[in-house]
Amino acid sequence: MRVIRAFNRDKFEQDRFGEANKDYTHTAIKVFTIVSFMLPIMTLIMSGTNMGIIWYGAKLISNQTMQVGNLVAFMTYAAQILMSFMMLSMVFVLIPRASASAKRINEVLEMKNSVKDPEQPISVSEETKTASLEFKNVDFRYKGMDELAIDGANFKATAGQTVAIIGGTGSGKSTLVSLIPRFFDPEKGEILINGTDIKTMSQKDVHAKVSLAQQKSVLFQGTVRENMQFGNPDATDDEIWHAMEIAQATEFIHKDEDGLDAWVEQNGDNFSGGQKQRLTIARTLVKQAPVYVFDDSFSALDFKTDAELRHSLREDSQIQKSVVVIVAQRIATVADADLILVIDDGKIVGQGNHQELKANNETYWEIIDSQIKKGDQANG
Repeated sequence: MRVIRAFNRDKFEQDRFGEANKDYTHTAIKVFTIVSFMLPIMTLIMSGTNMGIIWYGAKLISNQTMQVGNLVAFMTYAAQILMSFMMLSMVFVLIPRASASAKRINEVLEMKNSVKDPEQPISVSEETKTASLEFKNVDFRYKGMDELAIDGANFKATAGQTVAIIGGTGSGKSTLVSLIPRFFDPEKGEILINGTDIKTMSQKDVHAKVSLAQQKSVLFQGTVRENMQFGNPDATDDEIWHAMEIAQATEFIHKDEDGLDAWVEQNGDNFSGGQKQRLTIARTLVKQAPVYVFDDSFSALDFKTDAELRHSLREDSQIQKSVVVIVAQRIATVADADLILVIDDGKIVGQGNHQELKANNETYWEIIDSQIKKGDQANG
């Protein structure tokens, strides 16, 4: 709705909606006209049939060739038969409408999930495993595509490490991190969480071990507390406030007199883009998983808030027990990561820390150079 208003397309959309309504109205009028004619006709046929039966039956009774009881029984049977034909005609009217709806429903019900659980999934105890994330020669391509979206991805991170992923638009960053919670299965290779191949685990267990903040900040209608408890229903207020403090979200929530009971509109429309991102990040942290994935979740934050948030992530004792994966476009966001992956055209073309890549990786330096030039142009 905001986009329509911003581009002054109100009249166009109203006309388009009006045309669609006209088509539906004409079709509905035809259907109801047919039905409205059918009902009186069927009623007339039933009444005429009853009158004919009574008239003819009366003649037979007067000639003493039929008894009154037989006439009443015949009238009852005839009424049931006629009513059945009437209902059958209504069924023929409703069948086309029902079949169209059934077709759309079946399209959804018959969709096959490309990711399937193993017959005997392995259950991994979090208490006995040190958090880790590893990609081993992972290839992935989208269905129907010839080229690989991810080509030979290899890296490993352990508890307390931050992995940052950077690359150009469309290079495969989001595709790579979408493989971690097993939204897709790789064509080749293994992805290990806590040392276990995620293909041998149930999807439910994989999702429990990965806490994801996606590119688009999604908030649900309800209170702030309800949104924060979405991935961890048992989270206490203290845990929620702690996560919000790390996410730099406490300031604007404290300003609301309702605090955690502050109301969130559908899609978080009563919060700014940066506030929604911080709330989404806080919700991700409340889940307390072995692997945290932030898919370009800092893009709407200013540099100061971004730096403070990343510093809080590094210093938090609970998060130090987990692996943190950050996808970002800005060099400043990834510069202090323990391991930086540079992706170009689906391939990891560089691994290392900021200084190593700055000195030895051409793609990484090109990204730095382009952002420096953009900064100079903005300042100029």
